Amino acid sequence: MTTPPTTPAMPQSLAANPWLSSWLRILPEGQVEVRSGKVEIGQGVLTALAQIAAEELDVDVSRVRMTAAATGVSPNEGLTAGSLSIQHSGAALQFACAEARAVYLDRAAALLQCDATQLTVDDGRITAPDGRTTTYWQLADDALLDRPATATVAPKSESAYRVVGTNAPRVDLPDKLAGRPRFAHDLALPGLLYGRIVRPPSRGATLDTVDTEPTLAVPGVVTTVRDGNFLAVIADREEVALRAVELLRKDAVWQQPPTLPDEDDLPTFLTTAPRETTLLADQGERPAASTVTRSHEATYHRPYIAHASMGPSSATALLTTEDGEARLAVWTHSQGVYILRQELARALAMSDKQITVSHVEGPGCYGHNGADDSAMDAALLALAVPGRPVQVVWSRADELGWSPFGPAAVVRVAADVGTGGEVLAWEQEIWGNSHITRPGMTPSIGLLAASHREGGKEIESGPEAPLTHGGAAGRNSVPGYDFGYRKAVNHRVLPSPLRTSSLRSLGAFVNVFAAESFMDELALEAGRDPVEFRLAHLTDPRARALIETVARRAAWDSWRPSESLGHGIAYARYKNTSAYCAVVAEVEAVSEVRVRRLTLAVDAGLVISPDGARNQIEGGAIQATSWTLKERVRFDRMTVTSEDWESYPILRFSEVPAVDVELMPGDGNPPLGVGETAQGPTAAAIANALYDALGVRVRSLPLTEEQIVAAMPD
Repeated sequence: MTTPPTTPAMPQSLAANPWLSSWLRILPEGQVEVRSGKVEIGQGVLTALAQIAAEELDVDVSRVRMTAAATGVSPNEGLTAGSLSIQHSGAALQFACAEARAVYLDRAAALLQCDATQLTVDDGRITAPDGRTTTYWQLADDALLDRPATATVAPKSESAYRVVGTNAPRVDLPDKLAGRPRFAHDLALPGLLYGRIVRPPSRGATLDTVDTEPTLAVPGVVTTVRDGNFLAVIADREEVALRAVELLRKDAVWQQPPTLPDEDDLPTFLTTAPRETTLLADQGERPAASTVTRSHEATYHRPYIAHASMGPSSATALLTTEDGEARLAVWTHSQGVYILRQELARALAMSDKQITVSHVEGPGCYGHNGADDSAMDAALLALAVPGRPVQVVWSRADELGWSPFGPAAVVRVAADVGTGGEVLAWEQEIWGNSHITRPGMTPSIGLLAASHREGGKEIESGPEAPLTHGGAAGRNSVPGYDFGYRKAVNHRVLPSPLRTSSLRSLGAFVNVFAAESFMDELALEAGRDPVEFRLAHLTDPRARALIETVARRAAWDSWRPSESLGHGIAYARYKNTSAYCAVVAEVEAVSEVRVRRLTLAVDAGLVISPDGARNQIEGGAIQATSWTLKERVRFDRMTVTSEDWESYPILRFSEVPAVDVELMPGDGNPPLGVGETAQGPTAAAIANALYDALGVRVRSLPLTEEQIVAAMPD
């Protein structure tokens, strides 16, 4: 085994899970079993990780078998979140596979009686200088990798790549395209029962009485479950469970006080409610008063936003007994199987070793949706029927009404500018609820059913994450421009009328929407072109090249104004440390705002799978378009009222814009996550294009006819 002159730093996921055998196995049948703690939620991450493993092992990617994350089997990598899977799990696999290759070459060298450095590997076949061969598969021995990683074997150089950087077939798509069972909803364990939950009719409701006799009399109903405000039914067939839950709902009596603020005056609630204030950044020196020509400020707002997954959350659980001890198995689309196991153990007074949590693909959400909550539902119902698996599928009303929402927020931006309109000082101030109520991140148990049980505590909000760790509400609150002074303040609103948590890009969506809308306002006030204005405030060569590229690709300089048509640009580097993204939007605003085209340039460093990256960027831009034009959680003083696709509209296929993505050259830079980079710039580019089309600056999302009319000058 050859040791490089300098020892690379061990990736953090590998340091936390150092045994090589926890990451991969070489199988005699000619396959490589690769494990990752990251999960597939539609982003294609398992394909990219398979490419990394295949590259370092010198095997065809078709030989790599990616296994779903499961507690006790997979490395514990926490959450699949923050666009960090390639940076964390990919780096760990890169080093683990490079070292595994070296271990197997040492064994082959002993067998072939030559130096390991003289051996070559081609699709798992190991060849000596004299032509004698062996294979990984002939040498397969789990004991070889039953050792801690050392990170002393350097991965390949980028110039040697043959698999990374190419478009490998997605490992998850064949089943999905053929309609084969693959999702959590498809699980059909022997003896499966079906559970459905009666949610409280409003946020402050408490269950007074319930008559279960009519429900229990329905043929096929196995039992009902009540624990405080948690109410459910279990049946032997799904259609029976659906009928029974409605009957049980009708026979439940609740006390319902009003607890929610006025939705139509939400900004006032957010800016006046009790709050915890945190200084996020205070950088540089304030400009001298004599250099400031004028000051400008504006306030922006976004409503609560739902994940709005097309499929509702689902989970299956089974309680058995082994050696006299209860064992709970849970199948879920959670983004953090180890964290969920920990929270289930807390909630059910069990130990971690009594619980196994296995990931099964389900509705993607890019954030904290109802996956963990449905797992808790299923676990509670499994306790009521030991030995029988119970599957819970949420209703559409549950999904749109009870999953955690992306927080509503108000953002105030202020700037001092010089004689040419150049920004001398920038301040950004945010008001909104927490983006962190994921299980395991709050003092109380962060699972919906746990809060509804007898003695259950309301789910508490987590604190604001520091910008050094990516931030939460404050994510991208410090623009990446070369301003002389930058300050960011977050006001975490303490009363949380609706449960809020992580939604794709967290605070970056509204912060970039606000900052890049404001940059356009400043440019226009100074009589300067928005592209030129941004470039004048940037020295980062990657950022400058990105903006120049997207402007050229979108033919920015040759745009000709036309009635009701407009174009706009926006830029941000996600978290100021991840992928760079610039967007040019073309919109048409007649009876409604319609986005005709989005042109994006993204610098993500080394791109493992170009097709996968483009898919992520396109999907992010389209979702951001939906948020920007349509999405808003509606509620009255009692509860959420947007419980279906009519009351919570999302972008239709017929409304999807043309999306053109250019990936910038890697130029030797390390890979950066792309899953959330397009959200904020897309929203701001659309808002800027709307202003270009109508001359109306809309600072409150979504950009509906109602909001446009409200923004028009009197």
